[in-house]
Amino acid sequence: MGQPGPRIDTERLKALLAGVNRFGFDAATGGFNRPGFSRADIECRRWFADALRADGLKVWTDGVFNVFGRFGPEDGPCVMAGSHLDTVVDGGAFDGALGTCVALECVRAMKDAGLLPKTAIEVVATSEEEGRFGGMLGSQALVGEVSAEWIAAAVDAEGIALSDAMAAVGLAPEDALKAARPKGSVAAFLELHIEQGPVLEAEGLPIGIAGEVSGVCYLELVLSGVANHSGTTPMHLRADAFAGLAELSGTVPGLIREHGTDQSRVTIGHVELSPNHPHTIPGRAVFSVILRDTSEAVMRVLKARFQESAQAVAARHGLSLRSAERSFLPPVRLDVAIADRLAALARRHGLPALRMPSGAGHDAQTMQRLCPSGLIFVPSRGGISHSPDEHSDWQDIEKGANLMLQALVELSGSAI
Repeated sequence: MGQPGPRIDTERLKALLAGVNRFGFDAATGGFNRPGFSRADIECRRWFADALRADGLKVWTDGVFNVFGRFGPEDGPCVMAGSHLDTVVDGGAFDGALGTCVALECVRAMKDAGLLPKTAIEVVATSEEEGRFGGMLGSQALVGEVSAEWIAAAVDAEGIALSDAMAAVGLAPEDALKAARPKGSVAAFLELHIEQGPVLEAEGLPIGIAGEVSGVCYLELVLSGVANHSGTTPMHLRADAFAGLAELSGTVPGLIREHGTDQSRVTIGHVELSPNHPHTIPGRAVFSVILRDTSEAVMRVLKARFQESAQAVAARHGLSLRSAERSFLPPVRLDVAIADRLAALARRHGLPALRMPSGAGHDAQTMQRLCPSGLIFVPSRGGISHSPDEHSDWQDIEKGANLMLQALVELSGSAI
């Protein structure tokens, strides 16, 4: 970056990320499978904790299996840096894992340069960020935003209870409530992440600095009709759950045109039909709806109008409707002072950077409710993410990681 001082070792960072991605790799698809609290996820966390120990950090985990490694003074507040290690099913190699590895590589680079932080740096690998059970459990637990009632009610798309998944890996669900950090214990939070969108690549820019993060509302809807023979049941006498779902899906573009913004997103991403048979009219459709926007008011309007549409569609098709909100993460404006600092550092080191919103949810948005938080993006090739085709170029990653490193040096008051 044109300045003396600590530098990212890109080959070492590549090796660390490759180590993480040994866990949950599917050779048939090229994707990665580390859903929160799966065996691959837990084994990966344990491996990463060992990597932190090998670098001489003080290591521990909390009641939701967030993994921490502390570098610097044992007492007092910290600057926290990291991301998550879990993935969606058949996800990519960079989402979350890159940011976690960059945080550790920053500490390694500081140690190589003989720097000692006045304010401790804590590397964190947050737990269950991808929302297998709704929300972002790891960072929400850190900021004290989980309740016993939510934990008891949370289930994944297959009907597995969060409490059972935690117990299966030796965690007591009630210990999640003990993970909250007190105010003042974290001075700042920094996260590096792939953009997961096409903007930086299209603009030819290596760095994005997020100013705000879209909220995420997760709804689960059930349309119930009558399963019947596909050959003997006349079309006008059917109560076809899939026909209702198809009509409802078709209302989404108009919903956004009428009530949304250029930041609005509505996605039906998971669908289960039953009975799922070629010669049977589907009697039941269970599906997820994810609504996003950078405005909470817009999100709530989209939610209300979508549910109204669902009721009307259900009535037209002779179906019953059940709707439940699995989670609601409001949009968040990240700390302006940290964003300004990141932008100034980028200018100082000759890195063109774009101030931009984040359409995807990240731990930084949750951590902002505990401490000032910043989010650095590096470009995603083709804007693709949550896919085996996810990729970011290492020359861009190196630039983003060095920006993260310089920010951690400044925020921690590091000196030789």
